[in-house]
Amino acid sequence: MSKFPIDLGAYQRISLDPKNPTLTDAQRASLKANIQLCRDAIVFFTSTGAARGVGGHTGGPYDTVPEVMIMDALFRGSDQFVPIFFDEAGHRVATQYLMSTLNGDLPAERLMEYRAAHSHLPGHPELGFTPGVKFSSGRLGHMWPYVNGVAIANPDKTLFCLGSDGSQQEGNDAEAARLAVAQGLNVKLIIDDNNVTIAGHPSDYLKGCSTAKTLAGQGVTVLEGDGEDLDDLYKRIITAINTPGPVAVINHRPMCPGIVGLEGSTHGHDVVSVKVALEYLESHGQQAAADHLRTVQAPKNDAVFLGSSDKWDANRNVFGDACVDVLGRLTEAERIAKVRVVDSDLEGSCGLFKIHKAFPEVFISSGIMERGNFSAAAGFGMAAGKQGIFGTFSAFLEMLMSEITMARLNNSNVLSHFSHSGIDDMADNTCHFGLNNMFADNGLSDAYDTKLYFPADPLQMKACVEKVFFDPGLRFIFSTRSKVPTILDGNGNEFFGGDYKFVPGKDEIIREGTAGYIVSFGEALYRSLDAVERLKQQGVDVGLINKPTLNVIDEDVLAKLGKAPKVLVVESFNRKTGLGSRMGTWLLERGYTPKYAHIATHKEGCGGLWEQFPHQGIDPAGIMASFLKG
Repeated sequence: MSKFPIDLGAYQRISLDPKNPTLTDAQRASLKANIQLCRDAIVFFTSTGAARGVGGHTGGPYDTVPEVMIMDALFRGSDQFVPIFFDEAGHRVATQYLMSTLNGDLPAERLMEYRAAHSHLPGHPELGFTPGVKFSSGRLGHMWPYVNGVAIANPDKTLFCLGSDGSQQEGNDAEAARLAVAQGLNVKLIIDDNNVTIAGHPSDYLKGCSTAKTLAGQGVTVLEGDGEDLDDLYKRIITAINTPGPVAVINHRPMCPGIVGLEGSTHGHDVVSVKVALEYLESHGQQAAADHLRTVQAPKNDAVFLGSSDKWDANRNVFGDACVDVLGRLTEAERIAKVRVVDSDLEGSCGLFKIHKAFPEVFISSGIMERGNFSAAAGFGMAAGKQGIFGTFSAFLEMLMSEITMARLNNSNVLSHFSHSGIDDMADNTCHFGLNNMFADNGLSDAYDTKLYFPADPLQMKACVEKVFFDPGLRFIFSTRSKVPTILDGNGNEFFGGDYKFVPGKDEIIREGTAGYIVSFGEALYRSLDAVERLKQQGVDVGLINKPTLNVIDEDVLAKLGKAPKVLVVESFNRKTGLGSRMGTWLLERGYTPKYAHIATHKEGCGGLWEQFPHQGIDPAGIMASFLKG
């Protein structure tokens, strides 16, 4: 603990008896001291993530410190619990890391590497990856159903599951509630109800919805109160423990209570800024922590990529700009009649906020309900001439398979934007990788049209949206969390600039070559282009193909590849399910037998940003080595 600038050795390891609903003065004083100590620590080490540029999500773990301190003391005071801080809001991972440190599993100085590449402290807890972490949370709202199963396996124990008003919006939790009530499972939900999600306040965009009333209607016993009233919080938790069956302890508080500049704000969902953290730490007497925070610097990626310009932009935002351009050509009446955009609390991440700002009349702010929101967009797009627009993270595409099938069976017209595809800039790590995007093409060969598009740069993204916006069928456009550079042709001009027109289903020859071809797309294309240019400098005349339409065979280009000595597919999708797993079959079906290989994401992430690519061996160096291997 000595190298950590906050004295975690001051943590008071008190025990609490679940049979006693009242705190003594000494217990109350110890809990208050622990709460302040741990809140200070969370602000400090999550803000190192802000300083390092990897984010950090301070608000959730900061909010729930009082209940976690009570749970820790209860675990120490009785063996009637499964002593795991199960939490279905994965971005509260700082709680897991702090408790791992306090329990002696993780050295305190490691906390200052929060979310850094190769630190084993990613943005969601991963079982077996971080010392002391006892479960993988997966995505938001996925843990309560899982904890139900743990409760069934431990019928004589009491289990806690930390939740939130955001995680409770997921449909999984409605199903979990019904099972827990029907089976009388001894699961105690500790829910932070701070009326904040990423894009806004649930009381505004889901008017009429109440977490407490919803749970009560499902038969769960509900105990509501002020999460910052320590005696009342403790009493409600003890009441929950001594009440048979599932109980929800719902704690109302503003987001980030007591943090000047963040309290009650949606900005508290993500990481506290260095400026606000410094002010907080200094005002709470943590000068050593503030001094250390000032020394933290963000690592820089100094790589220069051959074949690309020095102009970078985020395709996820360009998608929104391109949609605004198209919608701007319609009258307001035409927009209302033809288009509806359904958001899932991620408008700022998917570029949909651009549409919201420009044309609020067609925008629906909704909650963390991907399945229902996609289906709503699809239902709007059921009639010819109408388009539903939907957006979320690519990691959540896996949750929508049945809804996508139903949309296809109903001949729905939906333009879906799935951002955060692949692995680039994904410090949240493995559970948030967008790897299985090809699953969206899950219809039969004669089904209603489905196209998967992954533009390579901002210019191609704009051209793609322009072309396919009003096409019938299901269209999935993918983008990354990271920015990407503009692709250049062999003469240094913008490849997708000038009079370029996007043609669905058409592969594009970025560079010719006689030694074989690399086939790539999306954010792997500029890295592949760099590898191609460097190989050419070494005398290896390799070519490069861009495949922006992932699920349509371009017979002309496939024939070209079939005659080449080598074909290497490079992608950041899952090696088991990505483009490479299909293209080899396409070649063989036509009698083509070039030497074939594909490299892609194949192992758990390293928790970094651009560092994820070399970790998977799909950076330029890895691409060159793979092509030269044989």
